[in-house]
Amino acid sequence: MASTQIPASSGSSEGGDPAMDERKRKRMLSNRESARRSRMRKQKLLEDLTGEVSQLQGANEHLAQSIKVKEEALVEMEAANEILRAQMMELSDRLRFLNSILEIAEDVSGFSVEIPHILDPLLMPWQIPHPIHPIMASADMFLH
Repeated sequence: MASTQIPASSGSSEGGDPAMDERKRKRMLSNRESARRSRMRKQKLLEDLTGEVSQLQGANEHLAQSIKVKEEALVEMEAANEILRAQMMELSDRLRFLNSILEIAEDVSGFSVEIPHILDPLLMPWQIPHPIHPIMASADMFLH
């Protein structure tokens, strides 16, 4: 009762204009070629980015290793510096003691003895003989 019409296939060349069919075929080939080029560009971009990621990861590892070596050297230098500071304080104390003996000998003998002046690190706060430790602060310390 009800008649159904079957639409003409867009890909068939039956009863169609041959020039139209040729244009459709060329357009399909052009679209396929364009899609292939697009896939190739995306693949090339993916390969380039993957290579860049590898290069940056290598550079990051190199920098991390360099930082680690420098931190270890810093710790060693700080330890050596602490030893030198302690030695300086000990030698300053010994020199003061020896100077006090020279002063006593000068007073007792009456001879003038040249006593070198000893710099007191406490009188020069800009040359603190003790290590300066960084002050650690956190954001929540200002909330109280």
